[in-house]
Formats: sequence, C-alpha cells, structure tokens
Amino acid sequence: MKILVTGGAGFIGSHVADGLLAAGHQVVVLDNLHTGKRKNVPAAATFYEADLRDQPRLAEIFAAEQPDAIAHQAALANVRDSMSDPATYAQVNVVGTLHLLELARKHGVKKIVFASTGGATYGEGYSEDGSPTGGGRLPFTEASKAQPKDNYGANKLSCEYHLDLYWQNYGLDYVALRYPNVYGPRQDSKGEAGVIAIFAGAMLRNLPTKITGDGKQIRDFCFVGDIARANRLALEGDAHGILNVGTGIPTDINRLHAVLSVATGYTQAPVYIPRPAGEVLATYLDSTKAKNVLGWEAEVSLEEGMARTVAWVRGNAF
Repeated sequence: MKILVTGGAGFIGSHVADGLLAAGHQVVVLDNLHTGKRKNVPAAATFYEADLRDQPRLAEIFAAEQPDAIAHQAALANVRDSMSDPATYAQVNVVGTLHLLELARKHGVKKIVFASTGGATYGEGYSEDGSPTGGGRLPFTEASKAQPKDNYGANKLSCEYHLDLYWQNYGLDYVALRYPNVYGPRQDSKGEAGVIAIFAGAMLRNLPTKITGDGKQIRDFCFVGDIARANRLALEGDAHGILNVGTGIPTDINRLHAVLSVATGYTQAPVYIPRPAGEVLATYLDSTKAKNVLGWEAEVSLEEGMARTVAWVRGNAF
C-alpha cells in the first residue's frame, strides 16, 4: 500500500513510518515541522512540508500521491497549551482532520488509522479502593464513558465522531487507536510532553526535575515501537472502530522518577509544583480488544523501554 503518514517527522509518526517501510509499504510523510524534525523522516519516504490547515496544499499532495490509506498522527498535543489556546488547537486537530477526511473521501482512500488518546479522552478514573475519586473504573475499556478534562482530549473525541460519520455516510473505513502515555527514542527531552524523556534529559544534565501535584498520578506508559506496530496492524488488517493500545500496567510518577534516577545515576530529589488545570490523576487502559482483533499487545517492559530511552537521550540530546 501507499500510506500517507501525517506528522511523520515527529516522535511517534516517524516510528510509524519506519515500521511501515520495513513491512514493504510505500510511505509519504506530511509534516509542518512545528515540532517534528526533518532528520526523523526515513530516507525511503517521500516528504512534503505542509500544514493540515492549508487545504489547497493538501489537495495538491493528494492529487500527486493518491494514497491508499492514511496514518494520521499529526496534532497539537500539549494538554496545558490546549487549555490556554483552545481555538488554535481546534483549528489544527479538528479542522485539520476534517480537511484530511474530505480529501480522503474524494480520492478513494480505503482506510484511515487515527492517533487518538486514552489518557485524555476517558478523563478521570478510580481504582477498586475508590481512590482517586472521579470518573470511570480502571482500567478503562472502550466501553468506558468518555469525559475529557482538557481541550486536547475534547479535540480527539470530536475527531472520533467525525471518523464514524465519514464511515457511515461515505464508507471510509477507520480505526481510532487510543494511546496511553507513549515514550521512547526521538521524544523531545526539552519539551513539554513526555515525562520520561523530560526526566531523562534533565537527569543526564544534572538539572532539577519537577513533578506536578504529589506525584501519585497513575499513568500507562507504552513504548513507541509497540505503538508503531499497532498502527501497522490496524492499517493492514480488517479491524474497525475504537481500540485501546496500552500496557494495562499502572505506574505512578514518583516510581517513574525513582527508577529513572537509578538508571541515570541522578541523586537530586524532585521539586513538587502545583498541579495544572485539566491534568488527570489516574488513567490506564485495558487493551483486550486490540489483542483480540489485531493480535496486538505491548511487548516492551517499562524497564527495558526506559533503558532504551535513556541511551537515546544520552547520545542525542546534548
């Protein structure tokens, strides 16, 4: 297949592109290089620098390439920024996705695999003991109630509805993969997203590390290679609809900091800062459905994945 990978110069998108090329597919990468890096684009991929909001430019690319399928990874994805600039986030994440869907419909694209979010879509969860209080019981399944606490999560949920609308009205098949906290090589260690990369980068430079709230927030950390494989399987197979793709293993931020401290030889205690609006306290995913319909489950352990990430940051961040 010829597959258009939006955001293919970014952290997750470039790994998706790598995996598709390794499986024998043709890959076309579209990225505006806002956060993506040109060096991340595989040499074997065709590259276009373009923005999802530029519909005429997107139309030119579709006319030239005629992709069979789309792996839609491009997005603005900073939860905190989404709360301070909701209009821009909606323009990129929702309107940009609608531009893709319209062009996909017009050019006979067979399938779109969409990078959605589990952590931000489901909102707050609670454990069997009732703590932390909030929304649905953990781990979240695809049947759990969606109740985003931030604009980024609301954007992604809106896109899922639009995907289903295009399926019902035009027959454009889709899979929406609800990601957990994804980490691994190529994640920006100096950015605002990706706590493992941020911690590793700070620790290796012996800089202070910051934890919001009390550090007891629960997350599901999944290695980027596993997420790339889920995208490939979704594109190649006949799965349809919404699928969680997480490890199902809850990890709190304090433990994460402690394990990374050992891995990097870091001796400073973290600095605790106020928890920002919109931050979820507890979330992790049940991916049984993905195992049943895709044959997918996470394979890389947190310890192995963190070791790979630390090694990459050590070799690339300075």
